[in-house]
Amino acid sequence: MKMDLKYLQKLIKMLDTSNLAEIEIEEEGTKLKLSKPRPKLTAGYNPVQMPVYSEQHLIHSASQVKIEQAQEIEKKPEPVPSENLVEIKSPMVGTFYRAPSPDADVYVQVGSLVNTGSVVCIIEAMKLMNEIESEVTGKIVKVFVENGHAVEYDQPLFLIEKA
Repeated sequence: MKMDLKYLQKLIKMLDTSNLAEIEIEEEGTKLKLSKPRPKLTAGYNPVQMPVYSEQHLIHSASQVKIEQAQEIEKKPEPVPSENLVEIKSPMVGTFYRAPSPDADVYVQVGSLVNTGSVVCIIEAMKLMNEIESEVTGKIVKVFVENGHAVEYDQPLFLIEKA
């Protein structure tokens, strides 16, 4: 198959203007694959291997609410009262996870010290696990979302007191 330059340009433009990461076409024994890098989100977007949550574990986890986690989670996000406090907000719609797997320790909790680039949680979106990173160095003072709950775009996840 002879590649038509206009056809190729049209495919490239289609890929650039879409949410697709790649296009693969095979015609008459010729294979063409176009791909683009995934966008970097401001709160840190890094796809990671999806943890395996067994049904039994999810049922067990849902029936156990840890008292210390329940006490540190606020139901309503409060406005940031000081310029020394920074909210980490969700860069996407998805499911919020505080740990990399069901049996692992949480990434951070109230009182944890974080550096710029430290992973603070995972948001699952469209079967991809996205690590969310801190944009500042400081101490976690509030956790706004419960583990396993849905989050919206731009929803506050954590409140950090800058160091």
